Amino acid sequence: MRKNGFKITEGDQTFHIQEFGVQTSLKSALAAAPYDAVFFALKSYDTADALKTIQPFASEIPPILCLQNGVDNETAIAEVVGPENIIAGTVTTAIDKPALGKLVLERKRGVSLAAHHPLSQRLHAALQAAGLNPQLYADSRDMKWSKLLVNLITNATCAILDLTPAQVIDEPRLFAIEVRALREALAVMRTLDLRVVDLPGLPVRALGFAISRLPMSAARPLLARSVGRGRGGKMPSLHIDLHSGKGRSEVAWLNGAVVRWGQEAGVPTPVNQVLSETLAQLIEQKPSLHSPLDPTSLIARLPVA
Repeated sequence: MRKNGFKITEGDQTFHIQEFGVQTSLKSALAAAPYDAVFFALKSYDTADALKTIQPFASEIPPILCLQNGVDNETAIAEVVGPENIIAGTVTTAIDKPALGKLVLERKRGVSLAAHHPLSQRLHAALQAAGLNPQLYADSRDMKWSKLLVNLITNATCAILDLTPAQVIDEPRLFAIEVRALREALAVMRTLDLRVVDLPGLPVRALGFAISRLPMSAARPLLARSVGRGRGGKMPSLHIDLHSGKGRSEVAWLNGAVVRWGQEAGVPTPVNQVLSETLAQLIEQKPSLHSPLDPTSLIARLPVA
């Protein structure tokens, strides 16, 4: 990064950024300059290790804007830095990372911010000035759970079956799995008294209505368009994690979160449980042994609808 800089490609333009600081430890970063805020943008499975690094410097850390997927990371971070120093956020802009120091902006949408923190308005203004289309939300849990709904769509199923989102949605039996998983998440949200809200560039309320109220024949084309526009040309994140050989996955913070909160709320979530457990089993295998399930085998693991 220090040697080659950072390249961002948007359409037919590539911006080469070279004047920026790179720090390789939290101690050196904190000593380099005063900061207004920290952006916490790690994978959820890296949160625990990151918090161990942060713990000795907790009193020196400025407010943290958590942009991670899932609905539990803010609570974990707040236990280390204090709830007054955490701001919930989400990113809906779709990007691809083809190599270290290179990003491709596939679909520009925006950034969501919880409005409750004293720094929220300043962060909103800074992100707006940078052209990142930020929006403020009065209820951070509505915002984070609405993003979770979007993250669930075809994510685990594509990883388990090694299929594209379009292939999952085009197959009626597999589309039915997606609908059941999303309906479980919506049921948990209703029990927790959470609202589905639109996010920057994402009409999540329309998605929630389609999944809850429309027949599958009508909901399928809507979901197909949403997924097609949503991820650009890349595979879902859980598929990328599984097939990268990392041996780690965010499924426990996505489908697994629906299961945990469903148990807390007394809402059955059998489909999300099967998806979470099945993908966790695949993750535990060596990459050379990864063998995707066929659709019939996955369906056989699910309870009868």
